Amino acid sequence: MLLIAMFLFNKKYFYLTLILFLIEICIAVFGNDSFIRPFMGDVLVVILIYCFVKAFWNIHSSIVALSVFTFYCTIEILQYFNFVNNLGLQKYKIMAVALGSVFDWKDIIAYAIGIITVLWLENRT
Repeated sequence: MLLIAMFLFNKKYFYLTLILFLIEICIAVFGNDSFIRPFMGDVLVVILIYCFVKAFWNIHSSIVALSVFTFYCTIEILQYFNFVNNLGLQKYKIMAVALGSVFDWKDIIAYAIGIITVLWLENRT
């Protein structure tokens, strides 16, 4: 069976993406605590990326959720191996911040909570 990702603009997911992006900016700019910024920001970022993908492509929610979770877990594992410094990206501030530089199991837990939340919301009856 061939899976084809069809472009399909979805306003609901687009608006959710914008709202979540603004919340993430507020967390980054104003958050200076030990829970909201480091943990809730990670929970929300996977939901943000999920909504972004769903805003433009008609792909089954489970596939998008698993793909987003896998992507973020891969980035987290690469942080363990200090890949930002190994690739010489530390001098590019935006890249270094976006990719992160410190491995933390709590981040993977936060990503899992975000994806579980997405799947729960998408599959409630």
